Amino acid sequence: MDEPDTEPPLVVVPGADSSSRQLCFAWGPAEVLVCETLFGRAGGSRSRCLSRSPCPFRFWGKGRAGAAARALTDSVAGTEDGAPTSSRVFVVRRDQDIYIQTLRKLFNESHGIFMGLQRSEEELAGKSRKAQLVQVSKNYRSVIRACMEDMHQAAVSTRDPALQAQYSTQVSILSAMELIWNLCEILFVEAATAGPLLLRLLDWVRLHVCDVDSMVREVLSSESPSKHKLFWNVVDIFVLQGRMDEARHLLSKEASANPTSVNMYKILDDLMKKMPVPSLSNTQTLTELELKWQHWHEECQRYLQDGTFASNPHMESICKILLGDEDAILEKKELMTTWYHFLVTRLLYSHPTVKPMELRFYAQSSMDLFLGGESSPEPLDLILMAAFEFEMHQVIKECSIVLSNWWFVAHLTDLLDHCKLLQSHNLYFGSNMREFLLLEYASGLFSHHSLWQLGVDYFDHCPEYGRVYLELHIERIPLSTEQKALKVLRICEQRQMHEQVRSICKIMAMKALRNNRLGSALSWSIRAKDAAFATLISDRFLKDYCERGCFSDLDLIDNLGPSMLLSDRLTFLGKYREFHRLYGEKRFPEAARLLLTLMTAHIAPCSFWMTLLTDALPLLEQKEVIFSAEQTYELMRCLEDLTAGNSDKQKFQDDDIETTKVEMLRLALARNLARVIIKEGTVEGS
Repeated sequence: MDEPDTEPPLVVVPGADSSSRQLCFAWGPAEVLVCETLFGRAGGSRSRCLSRSPCPFRFWGKGRAGAAARALTDSVAGTEDGAPTSSRVFVVRRDQDIYIQTLRKLFNESHGIFMGLQRSEEELAGKSRKAQLVQVSKNYRSVIRACMEDMHQAAVSTRDPALQAQYSTQVSILSAMELIWNLCEILFVEAATAGPLLLRLLDWVRLHVCDVDSMVREVLSSESPSKHKLFWNVVDIFVLQGRMDEARHLLSKEASANPTSVNMYKILDDLMKKMPVPSLSNTQTLTELELKWQHWHEECQRYLQDGTFASNPHMESICKILLGDEDAILEKKELMTTWYHFLVTRLLYSHPTVKPMELRFYAQSSMDLFLGGESSPEPLDLILMAAFEFEMHQVIKECSIVLSNWWFVAHLTDLLDHCKLLQSHNLYFGSNMREFLLLEYASGLFSHHSLWQLGVDYFDHCPEYGRVYLELHIERIPLSTEQKALKVLRICEQRQMHEQVRSICKIMAMKALRNNRLGSALSWSIRAKDAAFATLISDRFLKDYCERGCFSDLDLIDNLGPSMLLSDRLTFLGKYREFHRLYGEKRFPEAARLLLTLMTAHIAPCSFWMTLLTDALPLLEQKEVIFSAEQTYELMRCLEDLTAGNSDKQKFQDDDIETTKVEMLRLALARNLARVIIKEGTVEGS
């Protein structure tokens, strides 16, 4: 039975020195155990020092660094009066997220996408290859979004406040992950050029930053939409996101309800309608677009200077936004909520033909203007800024620090590597960044009772260290059931991992032997090609036969085939069972020859010779003579060899039953020899 999703048992870390002020820790396969020792005021002082460490992604929940910092902070804290605290043990897991049930979809479905990408045609080049990689990126994003929706539904449906908080935190994390991934898709994977770049960024903002659907429904469902308190907020958001058709539709409500503003509305509607925008179809050059935009911009400037909208502050504000007035746009700061929304709006109305490499300058200035020194950038801001600066290695580094698992960086890096964007970046210890992150992610999967199967495929696609990692991790999988052991064994056999195959078989054979399942134990030992263990189990089979008078697991013994050659004792077991089968089929001459061969070939254990000789008794007493004179002499010799030793001789003298057996055997052998001599003499005389 697979292990449940529970915390690992807490064990006191070896080497903890209770007399010194220090932390003791030990790494396990998937977590670190942190143990505190005795602390006084110095410990408390150190605690305050650690607690000043920045906690990454305040709204992202329990990041790896954050969890470690909290655990360390808690563990080194001393009492206020300087008295030592009691020892406690803390578990800091490397990938806590893999134990969250609702994230299984993320791991399972992304595995299929990853495998498809590895198997894809590498020969595809140019636009075909780029289109394929963009589609792979979208597939990853769709999995993130589906998982986010499931998590949101779980947060809504649960009544447990702790679970609700956990789910809400995961929704925030997944939302930010999709935000970052989508931006990387635009800038790195698709590598959008000037013109289409702005359209992609607008789609990015509309999808991630400001959801106004509920606000729009509220406004439109009211009796008089233009009088609703949120009416102009909705119009402003549409304009800030470049959604001109929706903004014009709402403004028509204002014109209908306010006849005095019809003229202003028509002018503003015409300006919004004529606004030049880039095209994805490349039907116009950038020069043509810039020329059209310049004429349109001058027209907007003329109407503003003429005071056309002076009597309506809302329309005047919209006209200023169309002109790219930064102060007017920043007045809508609360509606945009983020500096990257401000960036895209600013580019739309000031620099619609922005080139990719110019983004870094606009991004930095937009963040400075938006934050205005009132607050410092969050880790998410720094990641997005690194993306706008085309520092993809910095993006991966920051995400590795703040995210609570390796899923995101491993899959993003793999995708970027297939885009040939990380080829020159090797780590100092040999493996490239893609392989390093995939190894870390797969190692985390191996700490889970079922997701480890996904980790196997990730290791398979790490050409340098993947096999070594797989060999180390697969030995740590708890073989709780025979079915699971067979699954692990099949994986090892497919990859010619012979040492691991032997190890698994030995473990399962020992488990079966402890449970007195001799057939299963023998099967596993044969599979492991372990001659010594097969000999041990064969002896157990023979011992059971002596005690019970029959064999267990006949199907296995009858079908040993060439496997019986693994050890002499196993060969004897198989042949001895064959003797019983021949005897049961009344093929007495063949049975007699086989029995004699088993004794004279010296593959039978000495302790079993009496049993073999006893088995010869029924054959000696048959009406028809079975053993020849030569064979009878051999049996006599074997009997004398058995009773010749001093220790055995004393044993037979002390055991009445054994003495009786010996006398019966001698009598039967003598009578058989007499019958044989008479028969052979008669044959010769005739």
